[in-house]
Amino acid sequence: MFKSSLSTICSLFLTSSFAGASPLDVKVKTIDGKETTLGAAKPKAVLIVNTASKCGFTRQYEGLQALHKKYGGKGLLIAGFPCNQFGGQEPGSEADIKAFCKTNYDVSFPMFSKIEVNGEKRHPLYEALAGKKSPHAGDIGWNFEKFLVNGDGKIIARFKSGVGPTLADITEEIEKLIK
Repeated sequence: MFKSSLSTICSLFLTSSFAGASPLDVKVKTIDGKETTLGAAKPKAVLIVNTASKCGFTRQYEGLQALHKKYGGKGLLIAGFPCNQFGGQEPGSEADIKAFCKTNYDVSFPMFSKIEVNGEKRHPLYEALAGKKSPHAGDIGWNFEKFLVNGDGKIIARFKSGVGPTLADITEEIEKLIK
């Protein structure tokens, strides 16, 4: 009886702890290799973006930096996650990526270690964002897809690559969250 109850309790704990995990609680590594979570800074909103340095959408770094300057002090966290899964457009090392972002776009928002966003090696963050249990499930289509998450870890919206970061579709949602 006790063994059966303990097994049931453990099963319930594991199911509730890991099913539909909040993207803000997933462990990630900064571009400098330090482990953290996106929720560590207690943001009101987080815009998570898979990035690449050699993509037609790379110029979106300008818009992401503009959002960071405008809303960063009001509770918005921009989080860039380099990914080389789309046309090999992010082939460099973390040091190369960091230097590229600083030199070309003066990026001052947090950048993280290169990850995979699709497939068998999909990072747990992207499993939480786009996996089967996500309200916005489905593979990432290309570089610079964006997810907006509120401070409680709820995924508010998903924006395709062609939606620039400073378009009203995104900024209006950000402003609602940081009020």
